[in-house]
Amino acid sequence: MNATSAGPTAPDQGRIVLLTTSHRVAPGLLSWPAWQALRTADRVLCADGAHPQLPYLREAGIRVDEAAPTAEELVDACAGGRTAVVVATGEGDPALTDGLARLAGSGRVHMPELELLPASYDLPGARLLDLVQVMNRIRLECPWSSRRTHQGLAKYAIEEAYELVEAIEDGDRDELREELGDVLLQVVFHARIAEEDPDAPFSVDDVAGTIVDKLVHRHPHVFGDETAETPEEVREHWLRTKAAEKQRTSVTEGVPLGQPGLALAAKLHSRVRTAGLDVPLPTGEGIGYDLLALAARAEAGGTDPEAALRAAARAYRDAIRAVEG
Repeated sequence: MNATSAGPTAPDQGRIVLLTTSHRVAPGLLSWPAWQALRTADRVLCADGAHPQLPYLREAGIRVDEAAPTAEELVDACAGGRTAVVVATGEGDPALTDGLARLAGSGRVHMPELELLPASYDLPGARLLDLVQVMNRIRLECPWSSRRTHQGLAKYAIEEAYELVEAIEDGDRDELREELGDVLLQVVFHARIAEEDPDAPFSVDDVAGTIVDKLVHRHPHVFGDETAETPEEVREHWLRTKAAEKQRTSVTEGVPLGQPGLALAAKLHSRVRTAGLDVPLPTGEGIGYDLLALAARAEAGGTDPEAALRAAARAYRDAIRAVEG
């Protein structure tokens, strides 16, 4: 992206290139325009002597001066048609860019051509690396976070999941984004704690690798030679590969008994129905058996009984508030 100054420009005033890089991309992995600018520059400067790019630039034969010139000095260095490339620091060198803006706005200086050149871009998901780094520091330095255990954090995972569901049902996009972050934090937090286990440690990379392998294996119609044209065929692939992975002796294995009652009943009924088993619902006295039958009926009809009951409860809440005025 070229950003020519508002001030008068003379042909022999040269060119200033502000080179920005992402700390989330491995040093040395620069774009071809960036390498061209670096190789053809009359002078390359960087105010940060510990900048992670410097060893790779020097290895490529590019001389880098460790200097923090003022805007005036940099403009003077470009006189006569020379090109100066400034390798921006992590903070972005605001003093220099502000100074250049002031000079350009004054109208009294023949400004060089000014160009902002991104040398590397973040890939999708790059901010996850920031989250891992922040979590690592918090785990090391925060008196509260450094003492947390999997057991102590378990309740927060449940709470955050419910808050996420509420944001989805409310249709609040800002709230949804925030609650997704809170759920993601639980995953990263638990993975960071797991690194410290003396017997069976694993990291967030292991967690991500496990789910990547699982997704690839359970989507042979995407990553393999099988085909699936409908959601039903995709589900068949998923169930077949999952059954081969788990080698379960009962359809009830893997169903957490600690989940809400209606969800538990619906999940059990779904497992029975999917497996083609003929298991009559137990009968007995009391509301529990009535609710079990309702949950099974809802699941068979494609309705999530938990969501349905929440929707009814929300309507009840609204009615209460209306009466309260």
